[in-house]
Amino acid sequence: MLRATFSSMIGQAGPLDTLLAAAGQVILGKDREIRQSVACILAGGHLLIEDLPGVGKTTLAHTLARLFGLQFSRIQFTSDLLPADITGVSIYERENSTFRFLPGPVFSQLVLADEINRATPKTQSALLEAMEEGQVTAEGVTRPLPEPFFVIATQNPAHQIGTFPLPESQLDRFLMRIELGYPDRNAERALLTAGSQRTQADRIEPLITAEALRGLQQKTAQIHASPALIDYVQAILEASRQHPDFQHGLSPRAGLSLLSAARAWACLAGRDIVLPDDIQDVLPAVARHRLRSSHGSGFAKAEDIAGLIRSIAIP
Repeated sequence: MLRATFSSMIGQAGPLDTLLAAAGQVILGKDREIRQSVACILAGGHLLIEDLPGVGKTTLAHTLARLFGLQFSRIQFTSDLLPADITGVSIYERENSTFRFLPGPVFSQLVLADEINRATPKTQSALLEAMEEGQVTAEGVTRPLPEPFFVIATQNPAHQIGTFPLPESQLDRFLMRIELGYPDRNAERALLTAGSQRTQADRIEPLITAEALRGLQQKTAQIHASPALIDYVQAILEASRQHPDFQHGLSPRAGLSLLSAARAWACLAGRDIVLPDDIQDVLPAVARHRLRSSHGSGFAKAEDIAGLIRSIAIP
């Protein structure tokens, strides 16, 4: 039963449904991935999209920025990119004999870190403080970033030439990691008929303002998680630490991320309470980049997460 305190959020279900539908008109045949991306934003987290070039990663990020009315900047990560190219630099002004700080592209509400794993680890680390603390320290001065602040990073598969693997500390900053994959036959046919969707994304009008998004995030964080649901999450964390398929288990911070994502998933369903189904739906996107397989050097596979879910009784 929906609670009276949740009535104002139910009023947001319409705009969110409209937003999801509008994104689906640009990113064809990827309704679940769009829903995951919107849930990540509602939860206030950062998103990592890993896939082959040309499947719509950049277009998805641009589309979300337009729909949410967020100030948007794109950083193309390359091997010669420097940390100052991200955070900003100080220039000397001869007229008044002082230095003036020029903010870098990270000072935006939504930052697209395009092909993040093509930059060196030193440059990748320039985003760590921004993603964790919502601030940037440059030349001894700490400057706050705009609110809300999100990073959507894309990366190519690690086996491709010219990539630098993201360290675990960097991966842990991302609430979710998703893959887009190839479109189905019907969606690909529609894409081939209509042409590139990037132009359509440029014409999108905002459906939710940044201010409304902040309010919706606050309400999402208040969605109820029962003690039994908390027990379920804790059982998942404990089982991941003892599971033979993983080198190590999920951290307490991963548990908090799982709850945040599940609350956002419940919000998109118009509910004021988190269900076990919400936990199961978001667990692969939250956990796979945090768990390394014990059967090789790669990260956990979808079937590994499915096995983890099956091993735990549903409350």
